[in-house]
Amino acid sequence: MPNEGPEQKQKAFDACPHCGKKLSPWQQVLLSVDRALTCKNCWYRIILDAYEKEPDKTKPDEEGKKEKGN
Repeated sequence: MPNEGPEQKQKAFDACPHCGKKLSPWQQVLLSVDRALTCKNCWYRIILDAYEKEPDKTKPDEEGKKEKGN
């Protein structure tokens, strides 16, 4: 399963998730660098997550508790 991660990311760059139109090699490079691209076929905005893993959800809760205590 750990080997599927990089392959799955590359598959996400192959086509628009909304209309399925294949992205050109140049569009794939732009998407991998900028993390955002607009499909020229359906005008769907493709935005890739900035985080490789989910952010830690305990930190905002702790900050909220500190503010309420003051």
